[in-house]
Amino acid sequence: MKIGFLYAGQGAQHAGMGKDLYEAYPEFAKVFDEAKVDFDLKKVCFEDPDGVIGQTKYTQPCMVAFAVGMTEILKNAGITPDYAAGLSLGEYSALYGAGVFEASQVIDLVAFRGKAMAEAVTGRDTGMIAVMNLDRETIKACCKKAEEEFADAEFHVAEVANYNTPVQVTVSGDTPVITRAGELMTEAGAKRIVPVAVSGPFHTSLMKPAGDKLAERFKSETFGTMSYPVIFNATGRELEDGKTIPEMLEVQVQSSVYFEDTIRYMMEQGVDTFIEIGPGRTLSSFVKKIDKAYTTYNVEDVEGVKALLEALGK
Repeated sequence: MKIGFLYAGQGAQHAGMGKDLYEAYPEFAKVFDEAKVDFDLKKVCFEDPDGVIGQTKYTQPCMVAFAVGMTEILKNAGITPDYAAGLSLGEYSALYGAGVFEASQVIDLVAFRGKAMAEAVTGRDTGMIAVMNLDRETIKACCKKAEEEFADAEFHVAEVANYNTPVQVTVSGDTPVITRAGELMTEAGAKRIVPVAVSGPFHTSLMKPAGDKLAERFKSETFGTMSYPVIFNATGRELEDGKTIPEMLEVQVQSSVYFEDTIRYMMEQGVDTFIEIGPGRTLSSFVKKIDKAYTTYNVEDVEGVKALLEALGK
């Protein structure tokens, strides 16, 4: 058996996530108790009375704290992966698991990242759509045509944000432009166009200001050596010769996420069992849409942890 860890990204968060794990596992509780952020992490994750967990600056530290805590639970149970990857924000969690970051460091980093991403498009009308059952090249062509139609407008961006599965690609950018791109894709044969509830045009050129801020921040950070390979969003491959982790994370925030390519690469390396870490089952469903033959598990609560340990004989 070869195991791949998949860390959930922004969008999977919900109020109440991690509450039962906090009460059941001291190693999980330790992460939340020691995290230093400028809001009440436990209150937002476990209760979210003010309805802010979906806002980027809150979402990112909440999701990564959850992932760090769950990684510690699995590690203590003797479960470590052969490969790891994360969807967007989840890449930071994957790097934590591989030993690149310390717990407090990665939570602080993603808090900084979340604020930088939110600030990058303050006051701009942006959004994201999911495109169902249309090939990559046609999607890119429709985005380009929509951008050309809005060339004289102040805001004119529509770009592919995520290549998730063979039948789902997301497009992000300025709302009028992606709306027009969606119309063109429907005319080109897309089965369905679905708005995605996100708070910014992630993984597009509009995030360059955030990438610049991250690049500056990384100059003062220490990066450890990976204890196992992490597959990077921006390439769908392991770290290439001549590239550094800071460079990959700077690029990642402003370029397409090749998640389908990431999963296929892990499969090619012999991974046959995928464990999704985080709330929800989005990444497990992506794996199944790529190839139903692979085994997937999801750990998002105490029940999920117990089921995984039993299945793996731990």
